[in-house]
Amino acid sequence: MKYTQLGRTGLEVSRLVLGTMNFGPQTNEADSHAIMDAALDAGVNFFDTANVYGWGENKGRTEEILGTWFAQGGERRDKVVLATKVYGNMAAEGDAWPNHHKLSALNIRRAVDASLKRLQTDHIDLYQFHHIDRSTPVEEIWQAIDVLIQQGKILYAGSSNFAGWKIAQTNETAKRLGSYGLVSEQCLYNLAERRAEMEVIPAAQEYGLGVIPWSPLHGGLLGGVIRKEREGGAARSASGRSADALANTTVRAQIQAYEDLLDKHGLEPGEVGLAWLLTRPGVTGPISGPRTREQLDSAVRAVDLELSDEVLASLDEIFPGPGPSPEAFAW
Repeated sequence: MKYTQLGRTGLEVSRLVLGTMNFGPQTNEADSHAIMDAALDAGVNFFDTANVYGWGENKGRTEEILGTWFAQGGERRDKVVLATKVYGNMAAEGDAWPNHHKLSALNIRRAVDASLKRLQTDHIDLYQFHHIDRSTPVEEIWQAIDVLIQQGKILYAGSSNFAGWKIAQTNETAKRLGSYGLVSEQCLYNLAERRAEMEVIPAAQEYGLGVIPWSPLHGGLLGGVIRKEREGGAARSASGRSADALANTTVRAQIQAYEDLLDKHGLEPGEVGLAWLLTRPGVTGPISGPRTREQLDSAVRAVDLELSDEVLASLDEIFPGPGPSPEAFAW
């Protein structure tokens, strides 16, 4: 496994991030534990989750699965850089009681204690804002975060799904208050969705944030979906982002060109999608959310995959990025 520092911090993390969103809804507890053991054996030390994972009436279930895994001992918790998120509404289904979501100081305090209990740990290494909160002042958010850092409940703060200007505003406010500020941004970024290159990634680089791409295969679209469809094994492509995209004939032709290119070079689409992100400036590591051990093994192989200049140039031709701002939309 290869490692890098998370943004401007001294924290060393693996260049592959284990995403746990499928643990609970798609993968049972025993299999989830086995995947986490295998990830640790492969050198993956960066695990990402969120308080709402498990979804619906099972919100929090994914954190609980991580908690029972940590409780098995064997230095599992000590070896893991643990990241979770706050923002989503954690109130019981049908109970619209106030202050169980977003980023008020009250909810941050409530949410971190609940996550610590589910995770069976005394601290969270990276506590991420899952979404911007348009109704809470940034000063209040940092006041709450600084208290948690002083209490030893969290070590670092990160953002997710922030615009470039919001990263700037949040870290400029932190600087004014004497806070350390955001150290990471988790954003939608992959070959098929490169808008983050316009402003989000440049802002992250300017402020020393490590970029953690989520959905690196764009919901399976970049994982060989047409080939799997042809072979009758693309059940996941029948719904969600992948199906919506493939319904567009232009996109389908683009994905076909992608798969044809990789067939020519004897490369696996899912591994190339991850490996390409590892060549991008500012990227710490993409989040792979395996449902099975085989998917984890494929993601681990991607870390050592070296893409030739020819392949990289061809990928840019198939999936041209928007270019930097303001040139992307101005002269």
